Amino acid sequence: MAGIYKTIASLILWPLWLVYFVFVMPLFYLYMTFTPQKYYHYFTRPMCWLFCLSGGQLLKLKGQLPPINNGPYIYMINHGSLFDLFVIGFYIKHYITAIGAVEEFRWPIWGTVGDKYGIVPIERSNINNAVHSLNNVEKAIREGISFLIAPEGTRTRTGELNKFKKGPFHLSKNTAVSIVPIGIIGAFEAKKKNDWRLKPGIITTCFGEVITYNEYNHMSVEELRDYVRMKVKELITEQ
Repeated sequence: MAGIYKTIASLILWPLWLVYFVFVMPLFYLYMTFTPQKYYHYFTRPMCWLFCLSGGQLLKLKGQLPPINNGPYIYMINHGSLFDLFVIGFYIKHYITAIGAVEEFRWPIWGTVGDKYGIVPIERSNINNAVHSLNNVEKAIREGISFLIAPEGTRTRTGELNKFKKGPFHLSKNTAVSIVPIGIIGAFEAKKKNDWRLKPGIITTCFGEVITYNEYNHMSVEELRDYVRMKVKELITEQ
């Protein structure tokens, strides 16, 4: 019965989501053309909320967002579904960008808008290109730009938190940036990677305490990776 409900809901929600996507993305591109980057969030926040709503998701917040003036930050999340980006985009009240797989930039509309927005493409299969991309990210962080990163690297297929990769933590230590652990609950159930269907529900975003460079500068990359993973796991398991 639950499977039938998901199928019917998906047949209704996916066309709504697609129509909204096709309508709003050109508007967003136009907005970015005439608006300074630091003001992008005035468009992205309501846009992301409507992306979630058109996908059948209501949003709930737990914890406190970090002070804007103390940034930049690397926001590190567990990666459950395609809703993760939109959930974070709704809550962050300043310009934030992300690292995206280079394949995403080949998608119609999405790739063009992502490039205009400032998402940094990374080609994981090519070490030299990946290192170059991370160097660009380091430069942007030093210029005061915050990033959203999923240290798992890809969406979970089981709902369990995967191992974290070391790259984001080399980045953190090289830039002495503050880290914000975030646990997203409900996104995996909303849209699983290996299931085309959507499940309407509530996605809860749990912001953890900021981890400053003074707190982790004595840690090795591996120790920092494991520490942040522990913090994210605590956020997604406490109810």
